Amino acid sequence: MRAGSDLAAQLRRWLDPRHAWTRGTHNLGLKMLALGVSLTLWVVATTDRRANVEQGFNVPVSVRDTTGSGEEKRATSDLSPASVRVTLWGSPDRLRELQPENIEAVVDVTGVPEGSFTQPVTVTAPSGTEVRRQTPARVQGFLDTQVTRTLPVTLSVASPPEASVPRYVVSPAEAQVSGPGRVVSTVTRVVTSPAALSAGAEREVPLVALDGAGLPVGGVKATPSTVTVRRLDTGELPVKTVRVVLNDPPATLRVTSVSVQPSTVRVVAAPELLGRLREVGEPSRTAPGRTRRP
Repeated sequence: MRAGSDLAAQLRRWLDPRHAWTRGTHNLGLKMLALGVSLTLWVVATTDRRANVEQGFNVPVSVRDTTGSGEEKRATSDLSPASVRVTLWGSPDRLRELQPENIEAVVDVTGVPEGSFTQPVTVTAPSGTEVRRQTPARVQGFLDTQVTRTLPVTLSVASPPEASVPRYVVSPAEAQVSGPGRVVSTVTRVVTSPAALSAGAEREVPLVALDGAGLPVGGVKATPSTVTVRRLDTGELPVKTVRVVLNDPPATLRVTSVSVQPSTVRVVAAPELLGRLREVGEPSRTAPGRTRRP
């Protein structure tokens, strides 16, 4: 009972406004100083954190495949999407110096069977930053055996002047195209990027893989990636472009349609002959195309 009476007495004393005021103002200066020091330390410790901001980056997705300890040659195609939107959190100075290439976004297909797949993307934030968001979290693609084909290099040059017959040589004359099997199978030829060369000049130009429709094929690698194109001739020749005409058909026939391919030819001859030449005709005695009797 005595302990309960003492507790009640202490409670009444603490609830007395005069006692609370006395205790609150005791060593008031030291208390205010301690509070000021605490606030200062908190502000200093959290200044950088409170100044951090968010910034978004479009980060290309890379593929990791260590199936068979990396000895199994496989390739990925049709990666969709090819990049993810990553939002990082950090100091403005740190975020300003970052490029998308500094951020790692990896889809791991180790052990994934060949064919279509949907796998998560793992984003690794650079030091001094945090990943807040990424969109999307998963990507789709197609996993295939890696194939390599060897194809001849087809020369592609800019149209030469009319008064010249240039001759070129390409080195090397063949290139390898490697990539996913179903993509490499669509490549029909490897061509050089168009190059305009003066007589006796040479230039290193990149190679482009094309499909049957003449469109570039993405997702393949050409080895080497460039070739050297050299123009062999050292001067201009007397050349003239003239149109091709057809002989008149026999009197017993009537022409219903005509097609001439090519419609023009380039003729090399002595300058005095070229000056008189206006057109060339075909040597046959009948007109080409569909004919019928009148």
